[in-house]
Amino acid sequence: MSTETDTSASPSSSDKGQALLEFRKVNTHYGAVHILKDVDLEIYPGELVCLLGGNASGKTTTLKALLGMVKPTSGEVVLNGEVVNNQPISYRVSNGVTMVPENRRLFKRLSVLENLMLGAYLRNDKAGIKEDLEYIYDLFPRVKERLTQKSGTLSGGEQQMVAIGRALMSRPKVLLMDEPSMGLAPALVQQNFELIEKINNEGMAIFMVEQNANMALSIADRGWVLQTGMVVLNDSAEALLANPEMRAAYLGEA
Repeated sequence: MSTETDTSASPSSSDKGQALLEFRKVNTHYGAVHILKDVDLEIYPGELVCLLGGNASGKTTTLKALLGMVKPTSGEVVLNGEVVNNQPISYRVSNGVTMVPENRRLFKRLSVLENLMLGAYLRNDKAGIKEDLEYIYDLFPRVKERLTQKSGTLSGGEQQMVAIGRALMSRPKVLLMDEPSMGLAPALVQQNFELIEKINNEGMAIFMVEQNANMALSIADRGWVLQTGMVVLNDSAEALLANPEMRAAYLGEA
């Protein structure tokens, strides 16, 4: 693929107001290895944005740098207009960013309810926490049925519901998702994406890393494509689905 970034169909930032979360020329390194290379990206209120790319392209590092697990060697991570390079994960979570990690990463010996409550660890508004639990029970009736069950005994689809619920318990403004379809039975993948779309339609901004490019773009507003740590495409989801290079490289079409 070309390394030219296509921004022709992307609305300007002035059309959308202030980004909730953004990268400004971010570079990251693991030792001497240069991972992200001058990456710019923005996530605006209410958007569903996907990040695509092959293995070792820098997708997970992007999420980790947004959340604070990886510190840029140069450039800025900006949250609600504030540069947060030196702020810890807890600060970013308190100010509206959380992540559903790859493979769910539940505490398997804890109950479903205990896992959900860990998402509210930084909160002290008991009434709000109770209200959010009820929202999650409405969103995932299966979760409510299994509150006392150890999370490690749940099916993959049920664990994904708990992982999303746990993240929502922090009341994020931006929900980061790392490979939400990974490890799910094919029959559950469609259901999973329908739930993600529903959460987004209720106003939650979502930034999703996903290998299933067709499925991700089918529900996204916009997308970026990373290749060896550089953004090589940046366009609307509709335009990316129609892009010949995109179709050949990531959508399984020659």
